[in-house]
Amino acid sequence: MNSGVDELPVDMTVYSLSSKAPTPSDRRDGERHLTLFRVGAMTVDGRRELCLIRNISEGGMMIRPYCDLTEGTALTIELKTGYSVPCTVAWLSEGSVGVEFANPVDVVEILSTAQEGPRPRMPRIEVECFATVRDGALVHRMRVHDVSQGGVKLESMVMIDAGVDLVVSLPGLDPQSAAVRWNEDGYLGVTFNRLLPLAQLVDWLRATREHLRAA
Repeated sequence: MNSGVDELPVDMTVYSLSSKAPTPSDRRDGERHLTLFRVGAMTVDGRRELCLIRNISEGGMMIRPYCDLTEGTALTIELKTGYSVPCTVAWLSEGSVGVEFANPVDVVEILSTAQEGPRPRMPRIEVECFATVRDGALVHRMRVHDVSQGGVKLESMVMIDAGVDLVVSLPGLDPQSAAVRWNEDGYLGVTFNRLLPLAQLVDWLRATREHLRAA
């Protein structure tokens, strides 16, 4: 099986030890930085959205959102699993958005967790649709619980053992080669052999959301 599920999303997050929030002119000059790759999840107006986290300091971060934001918008951003911080949009410039944290964060602690602890899960988005799942000669229709770049959680009436190779087809996306990672209480955790490109996933999520609203 391809090891692509272990790859990191392709974009660079800069962790700054500065106490100031990022500005539109930030170019990493004059500060100590360490770099990791990071796709983030944020909640705005009750919706869970994806974003690319460009850089993080104690006072705020620069992101590339995949939804419309305006100056002064309140939101929360997940910096690591189970840890979300309230923010306010401070500025917008050429596709980038600067947000200020309501309270300073401990960048060193976040960075230590990211480097030394288990790799954070990629953000998962809950969706309402069905997937076609091919298991050899058998084809199943399963409800999708949530989806990320790395895979899907499916509601399943059939038991499929961990390690079994599958082909998962989501409506509007090309079939994805995948494998069962776990099964429990009527659910399957399935990982894609290759990460979905973030822009493709975001476009699909938008189309799925619009379809549900129109229904």
